Amino acid sequence: MNRETKQRARELMRGFCRVCPICDGRACAGEVPGMGGTGTGASFQENVRALADYKINMRTLHSVHAPDTTTRVLGQTLEMPIIAAPVAGLRYNMSTKVSEEEYIHAVVSGAMAAGTLAGTGDGEEERLFHDSLSALKTNNAAGLPFIKPWHHDLVKEKIALAEQAKIQIFGMDVDAAGLITLREMGKPVFPKSLPELRAIAELSGMRFVVKGIMTVDQARLAVEAGADAIVVSNHGGRVLDHSPATATVLPDIAAEVGGDIEVLVDGGVRNGTDVFKMLALGAKAVLVGRPVAIAAIGGGSQAVAEELHDYAQELKQVMIMTGRAELRGIDSSCLYF
Repeated sequence: MNRETKQRARELMRGFCRVCPICDGRACAGEVPGMGGTGTGASFQENVRALADYKINMRTLHSVHAPDTTTRVLGQTLEMPIIAAPVAGLRYNMSTKVSEEEYIHAVVSGAMAAGTLAGTGDGEEERLFHDSLSALKTNNAAGLPFIKPWHHDLVKEKIALAEQAKIQIFGMDVDAAGLITLREMGKPVFPKSLPELRAIAELSGMRFVVKGIMTVDQARLAVEAGADAIVVSNHGGRVLDHSPATATVLPDIAAEVGGDIEVLVDGGVRNGTDVFKMLALGAKAVLVGRPVAIAAIGGGSQAVAEELHDYAQELKQVMIMTGRAELRGIDSSCLYF
């Protein structure tokens, strides 16, 4: 992200995010609402720390010159295994100087320009989900709208709206059941039992993604519910203090259910090297949240596209330096333990 984009984001996000040189959750600990991690901020910080602890085995005796980062995720062919994570609720968490509509259009169009998907969010204001669907429809973009774990009738209503917009994939961030913001706004969200989750999966013919899985047993329940994919996620450290890092729990979860459904992950990803590490730990694709949100606010769709492109280029460089011509060749042997 260039200096101008960061500076503009810093101005527009003043009071919500400092746009730190290193986004590791230390400066914003406890700032929820806002961009920080809940409580002590330990979960946010651990996401970043755990990824940094993994080292990469360099291998340069090979013939890999032009690695291929294309992949197929959730029925979509992508130029990179990197997806914009769903981040919403600007006026509570990010900025009062940019409209939600302007922001989500920047994320969607920027991701599309980069050749990948945009995850879009939901929230306390009904227009957030409507703006997401509008952005996807306006840009004729394949996307991944997430619905909060509301009561069943509201979930059913939002799934119907997504179908009307000809969306092919939808998700539910079940970890949002712990969001302080929603509770303070009087918008109740709930954990979902296996029967409830199965009922949601059966409401439509769209592919269904469950975000917020952090244990092997919960991953297995998502498979039983009929999910097509899961996102290993602790909601950016925003819902439970002292959670383990997503990079820490990912290998066991991928080993357990990776043969049954697609395993995606987010949490503390700050560059293409982090993307490589997550792929080596078992992820099919990686979601990037805060950096994409900052790019969208600071520089619009062009900055989003550039940020995602930079991640992809960094990923390719690591693939060259590890002798991996294709994504499927990235595995745990690439990491030094």
